[in-house]
Amino acid sequence: MTPAARVQTAIELLDEIQAGAPAEKVLTGWARRSRFAGSKDRAAIRDHVFDVLRQKNSAAQLGGGQSGRALMIGLLRLQGIDLETVFTGANYAPAALNDAETDAARVNPNRPSAIDLPDWIVPPMQAALGDEFGETARLLAQRAPVCLRVNLQKTGVSSAVSALADEGISARASALSPTALIVEEGARSVAGSGAYRDGWVELQDAASQSAMDLLPLEPDMRVLDYCAGGGGKTLAMAGRVKARYFAHDANAARLSDLPERAARAGVDVKIVTQQQLRSQTFDLVLCDVPCSGSGTWRRTPGAKWRFSPDDLAELIEVQAEILDKVAMLVRPGGNLVYATCSVLQSENEEQIAQFLQAQNDWRIVNQKRWPVQADGDGFFCAILQKITKFEAF
Repeated sequence: MTPAARVQTAIELLDEIQAGAPAEKVLTGWARRSRFAGSKDRAAIRDHVFDVLRQKNSAAQLGGGQSGRALMIGLLRLQGIDLETVFTGANYAPAALNDAETDAARVNPNRPSAIDLPDWIVPPMQAALGDEFGETARLLAQRAPVCLRVNLQKTGVSSAVSALADEGISARASALSPTALIVEEGARSVAGSGAYRDGWVELQDAASQSAMDLLPLEPDMRVLDYCAGGGGKTLAMAGRVKARYFAHDANAARLSDLPERAARAGVDVKIVTQQQLRSQTFDLVLCDVPCSGSGTWRRTPGAKWRFSPDDLAELIEVQAEILDKVAMLVRPGGNLVYATCSVLQSENEEQIAQFLQAQNDWRIVNQKRWPVQADGDGFFCAILQKITKFEAF
């Protein structure tokens, strides 16, 4: 495909997304239907679509509308690309610009000042972030870094960096965590690398790794990852300390890849059902609860435009229910860890405050918020400890 044909395809896919279809579903469906497209074509089109979704308000302002065509015009203007070389109408390229589209550039000749977030989310984000809001909004409009976690059970950081370099993948250490690497070149080769296949590295955000570094893990503890998802945080904990690890998720399908990933990492993880958890207690229970994902919206930019106030209200209720449920799974003196990849106070500090107000046998050990930054996503973690009967008196 020519670069112009890729732009035309992105325009068509953006029209589907603007009509309400999830971006990932649209891109996956197109890739399956378009066997003629090579890996570079698919990657370029995906980049176009996701870049638009990260900067949709700005692209609409510079492109003069919300259609796929207007958004791509706006994006290419943001990127400083000469539109006349793309919009030619030849060989599957998009049609030439009309007078109105050309005039849009004259009306808005500079980079717009639009905030690339839904209007309704701006006030609660500003309240939560204060002076950090502007920088957060700016970073959420950019591409996210590709982060790796070094599995210290199998190798060291310098050895992992060297092994990746041997396969053309350039990575540097991140200050956020002793195990975090930021991939600077060759990101699309990571999944096929020997370092990945041999369990030396796993994909995991650097802020998430930093949160796992805080957890009071000790050898032989019974540790439950309650909202385990794909099991990334389970593996991160197991990479730090050899203990007895258990993983659970309300959607068991999310755990389907965990046995293979755990085997590759050289760790033992037991997947447990809700029924199996009855009458059990653990030394530490981690619940990385369902949340807005507002700290990760540069990775899933389509999500921020579909997210609504009703969605947030529903999530806050679910988070409170999970906290109440998992509290019963922690032994006296044990720890409950609450985590989100949200930057909103209603999902973070306020949720913990309400839990502690309702439960008099818990105390807070540590609480930290990671802002969205160059090396890592926005993240929140609170470590609570269940007070023993002896301490209560």
